[in-house]
Amino acid sequence: MSITIKELPELERPYEKLELYGEKVLSNAELLAIIIKTGTKEETSVQLAQRLLKLNHTKTEDLSYLQSLTIEELMQIKGIGKVKAIQLKAVGELAVRMFQTSNYKKIIIKEPHDLARIVMSELKFEKNEKVKVVILNIKNEILKIKEIASGGTNFANVSMKDIMVEPIKMKAPKIILVHNHPSGDSTPSKQDIKYTEQLYEMAELLGIQLVDHLVIGNMNYTSIFSKMFS
Repeated sequence: MSITIKELPELERPYEKLELYGEKVLSNAELLAIIIKTGTKEETSVQLAQRLLKLNHTKTEDLSYLQSLTIEELMQIKGIGKVKAIQLKAVGELAVRMFQTSNYKKIIIKEPHDLARIVMSELKFEKNEKVKVVILNIKNEILKIKEIASGGTNFANVSMKDIMVEPIKMKAPKIILVHNHPSGDSTPSKQDIKYTEQLYEMAELLGIQLVDHLVIGNMNYTSIFSKMFS
């Protein structure tokens, strides 16, 4: 029979380690074990967490793959029932929201990275494409971030009219377009670049400046304008 958490030396138990030394000293498996709480007759919660971590096939320490697992996929792991699967999903969503900027208004966008750091933490987990228009004032301060499309959307099929409706309504002088690549590779496609060129021309006719178009990957991004005007 496998050793239980209670049978481990006190300083090797995740709860006690965190209380004594802080969360920074715990391994990923130990942190997950605290969320999982209990193991099975064969495994401790730490061992169960270690099996969960083995689902990461990227051979990196990046834990974002956990957020992409569905409740049903988590429940396929022996020892993880519906309650534990829901707890893991809830913690993953909290992690995403902790990195979101809740009050982005009045943030000034001086360069692509200023905007990328705001939207990247949210979009990197998405399995499907999302399209957002970031509406700016004359000083490049964010007035609003409007989601245009979500789900199984193919970016190339997004209507330019849908993108421009809100900026026109707000009489905004500038916009930045943002969309993600669920593959994690932020390299813009030929379609992305062609669409951006067409949107740039349309926006100009409407008296609105398209400042940039960012493609978001997994913790990386590409400015299409850097490709168009380099």
